[in-house]
Amino acid sequence: MSNRNGMPTSEAGKVIEVVPNVRRILAPNPGPFTAEGTNTYIVGRGRVAIVDPGPAIPDHIAAVLASVAGESVSHILLTHYHRDHCGALPAIRSATRAMVASGRPHHPGATPTGPAQVDDAGDADQVPDLVLADGDVIDGGSWRIEAITTPGHTADHLAFAMLNSDLIFSGDHVMAWSSTVVAPPDGAMGDYMASLDKLDARHERRLLPGHGPPIDDAHGRIAVLRRHRLMREAAILERLRAGDRVVADMVAAIYRDIDPRLHGAAALSVLAHLEHLIRRGMVRADDGAVDLTGRYSLA
Repeated sequence: MSNRNGMPTSEAGKVIEVVPNVRRILAPNPGPFTAEGTNTYIVGRGRVAIVDPGPAIPDHIAAVLASVAGESVSHILLTHYHRDHCGALPAIRSATRAMVASGRPHHPGATPTGPAQVDDAGDADQVPDLVLADGDVIDGGSWRIEAITTPGHTADHLAFAMLNSDLIFSGDHVMAWSSTVVAPPDGAMGDYMASLDKLDARHERRLLPGHGPPIDDAHGRIAVLRRHRLMREAAILERLRAGDRVVADMVAAIYRDIDPRLHGAAALSVLAHLEHLIRRGMVRADDGAVDLTGRYSLA
């Protein structure tokens, strides 16, 4: 039996080989921002890497550690520092003594809090052993993984390509079940769109995302997401032409049919689009404040 997101409802905690040499463990943290939960991936056999250890849920931590019992974990790779992806890191790092590799460390205050907070806020306390730059390669012997900088969802977001394969771990940058939350100040719409173009220019066709099922047509999915963002941008410009001046009014008109639990994320998405439009000279901040309470108009 599968749910509306295409993920079997009974998979949490199970070790499932999603493609040869890659196992997935679904964390039991379903929600409006996580689909059925966070996907933790184990790459390789014998000497392995863990991609996104997941949330700090004891049952999930136990399942991940049990899945690598008798194996050597050389690396823990993080797509980004939201707690639904890295909350389990301290426990798994301590148990495995693996090297932690990620983008630049998450900076304090980067993720919105309060009414506009979305998904699990970034963890400012985690520090990697190795900061990866674009194109850096981690060699595990039977597997090699290339870091791809993909800022947008967060400034530190990375995707990971399995070299000599057709596969990318896309984190929260490209998912099948939903569009990506882009929440300023850590998220940036211009960066997100550029990162979509970056993945689209690569040859890999299969994506394993941080939430939801695998994607078999990466380029097709990227095209859908690009069109979605351009549609949202056009809708915001139309609301400005209609006389809306504040984010709340735009959200009420554009997102009237979505789950109210997602309104905070929708407001931040509108703000991210407004920032992108301001940088391109298409919109102006009437009172100089580019935030959720600012007033905006066409330039």
